[in-house]
Amino acid sequence: MSSPPHTPIVLASASPRRTELMALAGITCNVVPADICEDAMPGEQAGEYAIRLSREKAEAVAETAPGRFFIGADTVVVLNGTIMGKPADEQQAREMLSALSGTSHEVITGITVLDRESSVCLSRSVRTEVSFKALTDREISDYIATGCPMDKAGAYAIQGGAVHFVRSINGSYTNVVGLPMTELYELLQTIQALP
Repeated sequence: MSSPPHTPIVLASASPRRTELMALAGITCNVVPADICEDAMPGEQAGEYAIRLSREKAEAVAETAPGRFFIGADTVVVLNGTIMGKPADEQQAREMLSALSGTSHEVITGITVLDRESSVCLSRSVRTEVSFKALTDREISDYIATGCPMDKAGAYAIQGGAVHFVRSINGSYTNVVGLPMTELYELLQTIQALP
């Protein structure tokens, strides 16, 4: 789904992984990172939080960047009801990976497509269950030493150095990478078909 020159699609994200997924899906887009506050609201559930941030990212970029269709996304890792964002430092990365070791958790991505021309905004969240093998202290330390965990929700990337941590996934693989492509494609098709 390539966009015509006069109606470009804009990905409101700084994530190179999301950009790569868009390219793999054949969706031509411009990339403009969004700068928003990512603090959770009191009592906000993980799915609501991810959708809200995805919408705020799309809206923020739509205010300044040229284009018609704006895509926002936000991914969180949820363990026993607790949202894990990006680790603030190596110690927090170690705590997150230790907590995920030998357990199952959810990866939730909120996605939003905003049509600036019609002001229509469509959002949804996608959930994937991920199971980790039991991790040794050495595996955690070696992974942290790569620097990879520091800009990842839950301190890991399934497509990167943590690929051997994952015993199984139930649901969308691209959701765990950071952008559920089937659901995003469907949202784009829906919004582009609207009058």
